[in-house]
Amino acid sequence: MMRHSAARQRGFSLLELLVAFSIMALALGMLYRASGSSARAAGDAERFQRAVILAESLLALRDAVSPQGWREAGDSAGYSWQIVSAPYATGITGPNVPPLHEIEIVVSWRDGERQRSLTLATLLPERKLTGKGVQK
Repeated sequence: MMRHSAARQRGFSLLELLVAFSIMALALGMLYRASGSSARAAGDAERFQRAVILAESLLALRDAVSPQGWREAGDSAGYSWQIVSAPYATGITGPNVPPLHEIEIVVSWRDGERQRSLTLATLLPERKLTGKGVQK
């Protein structure tokens, strides 16, 4: 009688197998979701990095702003951009102190259903005109 009881205890019961498969399915689902999120995050980071490069490239177009300011907009490689400037008061005056303009560059793009945007702001000096109309 002892032998018959030992033979029955060799394998797993159907309930134990179902519990093991359920745990494995949950773990695989969590692993799939985690790997999918990291791939999505890498794609988001790449699009954001391209937007930053576009904004920096637009800013590199000029080293100074005309007295009328800088207002421009356009599209490039799936990104929409807009540049707006406004005088920036520093409270410092003098013959060698150029007036400053605050430059704001906004780059926008669509990420699936979401609208994303990046804003880059900096200051640039105003380009002075001499009496002959030549820029300094």
